[in-house]
Amino acid sequence: MSSAPYSHETMVQGIVTAHPGLALPVDTRQSVTFSSDQAVYCAAKEACLALGFIETDAECLGAAWQAMVQRTGRFDPTAWPDRPEDFRIRPWPRSDAFASCPQRLGLYAVLPDAVWVARMARAGVATVQLRFKSDDAQAVEREVRAAVQAVQGTESLLFINDHWQAAIAAGAYGVHLGQEDLDTADLQAIRSAGLRLGLSSHGYAEMLRADRHSPSYIAMGAVFPTTLKRMVTAPQGTGRLQAYTRLMRNYPLVAIGGIDQSKLPEVLSSGVGSIAVVRALVAAQYPEEMAASLQAAINAAA
Repeated sequence: MSSAPYSHETMVQGIVTAHPGLALPVDTRQSVTFSSDQAVYCAAKEACLALGFIETDAECLGAAWQAMVQRTGRFDPTAWPDRPEDFRIRPWPRSDAFASCPQRLGLYAVLPDAVWVARMARAGVATVQLRFKSDDAQAVEREVRAAVQAVQGTESLLFINDHWQAAIAAGAYGVHLGQEDLDTADLQAIRSAGLRLGLSSHGYAEMLRADRHSPSYIAMGAVFPTTLKRMVTAPQGTGRLQAYTRLMRNYPLVAIGGIDQSKLPEVLSSGVGSIAVVRALVAAQYPEEMAASLQAAINAAA
């Protein structure tokens, strides 16, 4: 059945009613524009705004809904677009892709300095990230070199947050960048050096932007509220995480944001192959024991 028998209001209400697990509070302050007068696109975008998606994400979803209905020949309000082609995502393999990393990165510890990197690498954490905050270039270089040395002789994969030049110079396994870094980082230099690239995302528009660079993995969050970083977007929740995971299934995926041991099963049920934690480890009374417990739970779900 096509969308023709459905009124605009019926399509909007049908989508909203069918997907309560994707709903977040609505931001009534954002400006909204429609880039097309196609019936499904308009209804789907309005529905996604009513579900609390930010305007840029609702725009992506409206276009994807229109493409999904054109592809299938029917409007089904219980469906949700999760086919890459409906979002105009390029097929794989790709000639411009960054070096690959494991599909499942396991427990992913985000750590403040090289001492913590060494500690968690020795504890057997599968993936570690150095998130060292400093404006002192020499201090950054020293810390990155120390972190690279700290994982030698272990099986831990080391990503460096933000400091891509120092990561290249020290021979790190990979670099992790935020969306804001895409405007300034030399991605070709990172690719040419053979480093893996992980990119943060906080919704559909940012996932699609990340995908255009063909990174090694995509991080998605914040899943739950976090006090460690001021987030522009609201916590996405596990309902949206599941939808994101279905769409970006060709990537290694990392869930991040407010995840602790009690929330681990719910997050793992989304299908992500990696769980990033910060406070769950660095604030734990016995970090090595916590790391072992988290890693075991992740491995059991694989």
